[in-house]
Amino acid sequence: MFDHDPADQRLQRARGRAEAAFSLREGKARLSHLHQSGSAKAMLPRGPDDPEVVFLNTAGGLTGGDRMRYRLDLASGTRVTATTQTAERVYAAASGVAEVTCEMTACAGAALDWLPQETILYDRAALARETRIDLASDARLLFCETLVFGRAAMGEKVGTLALLDRREIRRDGRPVMVDTVRMDGQSLAMAGDPAMLGDARAVALVALVAPGAEDALDPIRRLLGQEGVVAFASAWDGRCVVRMMARDAWPLRRLMVALLTQIRGTVPPRVWQI
Repeated sequence: MFDHDPADQRLQRARGRAEAAFSLREGKARLSHLHQSGSAKAMLPRGPDDPEVVFLNTAGGLTGGDRMRYRLDLASGTRVTATTQTAERVYAAASGVAEVTCEMTACAGAALDWLPQETILYDRAALARETRIDLASDARLLFCETLVFGRAAMGEKVGTLALLDRREIRRDGRPVMVDTVRMDGQSLAMAGDPAMLGDARAVALVALVAPGAEDALDPIRRLLGQEGVVAFASAWDGRCVVRMMARDAWPLRRLMVALLTQIRGTVPPRVWQI
């Protein structure tokens, strides 16, 4: 894909799989399954509220040839928040593509907040990520995703990239939201076009998928319009979606925290504040 030294083929590649499942016992969500292998970990910080799962890539980032899988299953009536320990960094790929799969299910009456922190893409990064979330008819999902193209504070620019980031949310087996971001060198060359990214170097999505999600639209719109962020929100048929972009990740993150706090009724997970 990119020019590379054949010696790079001998570099060790990261592999990892982390899984967690929760069931309802004595009126509370309790861990019923935990698996960790390779570079993927699932931490379970203790707290007074509903359980949290913090997924972690101990390899310190991703590069070409890495393979990571994360899975979370919520039984009926459980409420769980899942996030990542820190921003995921995708470094230049000498060869191959980093592959990440996230699979999550929420059964009847369950509530899942999947709130990963930013994904930072460096120049020559290559990432294929697929997020699949299956919901029962009355399950609730709050989901966010942020992509950052280089670190503006460090003067970094991304000129070459191979990105395929696909998110699919299904309710009762039927797709209710399919969102795909595909970017390569050609699309980056067009990024300055207002129909593309304009001068933005960070983009984000927030999606609430739940019965009555449309009711969240007006409170969400009152939070938009913050300086440095272009954001729009819409709601229909049990979905409320916010899309945002900014020249720098910091104002985007600030608005993201405000939105998540509004929707959740509480602040994002503690690791977001470190």
